[in-house]
Amino acid sequence: MSGKRLIIAALVLALVQIGFLSWIIAGRAAILRNGKEVLLKVEPVDPRDLLRGDYISVNNNISRIPVKLIANIPPGRVTSNDSELVVRLKKGADGYWQPTAAWFGQAPAPAVSDEADIVGHVADGWDLRSPDMTIAPEYGIDRFYVPEGEGTLIQDDIRVRPFGIKLALAADGTAQIKALMDGDKTLFEEPLY
Repeated sequence: MSGKRLIIAALVLALVQIGFLSWIIAGRAAILRNGKEVLLKVEPVDPRDLLRGDYISVNNNISRIPVKLIANIPPGRVTSNDSELVVRLKKGADGYWQPTAAWFGQAPAPAVSDEADIVGHVADGWDLRSPDMTIAPEYGIDRFYVPEGEGTLIQDDIRVRPFGIKLALAADGTAQIKALMDGDKTLFEEPLY
């Protein structure tokens, strides 16, 4: 009888694990499929991941947020561990989206149709007392994987002409990289699954 219970327990555990992985994949796919598209300029660094291959590590135009854009800073504040920062983006004349305002916690009003909010996390210890300072939120969009051998070629091209990353933003501000763009041309697009 204990052998049957062991088999049933193993099957239940396997189903729970498969369900959890499916939930993660479906959530990411939902953002890519239904999220608001935003294009950011990138300035890459070219590392390599031994397990996943070539990738482009991207610094983009929202990698550094000026403290003067943050509307709700208490006097004398230094960031605490994993502070959530909402950054309001607006599409510029060149097609790239730029930060226009930011808030710790929640934005005071929802973004209008030509705006979008992205949520980042700010590590402990950033000094917010001077409006001339900048902070570096983490959005989870700092790597884009490319086919093996392509990273160095793309890296060289990025130094001579504008590249961007197209994001998909969920309603809660969660971002996923949707595509790597070379001007108006899509170089690589993330598959849904």
